[in-house]
Amino acid sequence: MKNKDGKILIIDDDQDVLYTARMILKDHYGLVKTESTPNNIESEIMNSDYDVILLDMNFAYGATSGEEGIELLKKILNIKPNAKVLMNTAYGDIDLAVSAMKDGATDFLVKPWEKEKLISTVKTVYQLSRSEKEIKNLKTKQKILNKDQDRQYSKLLTQSPAMNKVLETIDKVSKTDADILILGENGTGKELVAREIHRKSNRSEETFINVDLGALPESLFESELFGHVKGAFTDAKESRPGRFELANLGTLFLDEIGNLTLPLQSKLLSALQNRQVVRVGSSVPISLDIRIISATNRFLDEMIDAGEFRQDLLYRLNTVEINLPPLRERPEDVSLLLKFFLKQYGNKYHKSGLKASSSTIRKLEKYYWPGNIREFQHAVERAIIMSNSSVLNPEDFLVSSPKTVPSKSSLKVEDLEKSAIVNALEKCHGNLTKAAVELGFGRSTLYRKINKYGL
Repeated sequence: MKNKDGKILIIDDDQDVLYTARMILKDHYGLVKTESTPNNIESEIMNSDYDVILLDMNFAYGATSGEEGIELLKKILNIKPNAKVLMNTAYGDIDLAVSAMKDGATDFLVKPWEKEKLISTVKTVYQLSRSEKEIKNLKTKQKILNKDQDRQYSKLLTQSPAMNKVLETIDKVSKTDADILILGENGTGKELVAREIHRKSNRSEETFINVDLGALPESLFESELFGHVKGAFTDAKESRPGRFELANLGTLFLDEIGNLTLPLQSKLLSALQNRQVVRVGSSVPISLDIRIISATNRFLDEMIDAGEFRQDLLYRLNTVEINLPPLRERPEDVSLLLKFFLKQYGNKYHKSGLKASSSTIRKLEKYYWPGNIREFQHAVERAIIMSNSSVLNPEDFLVSSPKTVPSKSSLKVEDLEKSAIVNALEKCHGNLTKAAVELGFGRSTLYRKINKYGL
């Protein structure tokens, strides 16, 4: 089969060698170029990307030292370090050819060679050359994809004192390989923080892989994270690396870590401790150089007390812990985020120059945003879509303040509970953790009831 894109360069002072090699190889490669002297070698190497260069060891009449070939080899590799050079040598110069391989040659052929030997050796070097180029292209594409993906995530926008500690911690830990645990309610931007750490780290040119453990079925956990080999199970029609391998040399972000069952926690702990994974259906461990960042909206300490989370796994995950404050504790950021989203969605929906009235900003600052920045973002997008004005007013935002207290004359249990929740939120200035303590609820219970009553 002919490799139509294959490019071969043959440099030899023997015209018979050039003619024979060209006749043999032209049926296998798209271009077979021959040169009888090395005079043009620099321009040839710089102007064409040859897959294989077949280089003679001697050029001057009567020369047998091989020094010319070695010098030309060094010149080629100086111009293109990844060039694949196949040395063409006489039988008595095998030691010289071996020496040339130490200087960077890929392989050597001994003259006179047989047709099959020439074809097979050039093919082997050609395939090696192509494989390396494909890997390089894939890495380049991956870097581009990573950058494109990062563009979907804005950098951290904040002017709130409540975020100062978070920013300071990010700056301190980014250049280290310490494992990070990010805690915070849904919608506070935990993945954004993880990406910011990766972006500022020494691994920023490598891959950032995100795994939503909350959406990962237990039956697929090992296959998705650790990979599998062909035939490991019914649908394993080919071998496939897991997320750990894909993130090698980069960062693996394990989101919703608190959703893992105890058996899965044990398997994850083993991989983290050893920095090794074993693909499903294999017994061969694969070593990894990887940075782990985890996140959860759950209280892991409470889960440990309840026997729902392994303490040794927590120790492994939280070398450094980052607590993200909710948006209601960052009122200074509302106007900043509003400006950002007005521009983003204004461009998306072809409504430039959008602004918000001061009364709108005050309303948004007073609302406690149970869904945090994610809810805020969606509220701004909806307001832009539905408004016919270039200035967004309070009525454009369908959010209600938790200040409305149910009638005190009502004795319905639901009304009383709703009233107690509103009062607790007012007393604690919207801090769900403190309000939950006041009410004797767990925070997750309080959050469910807030949604239930539409507060």
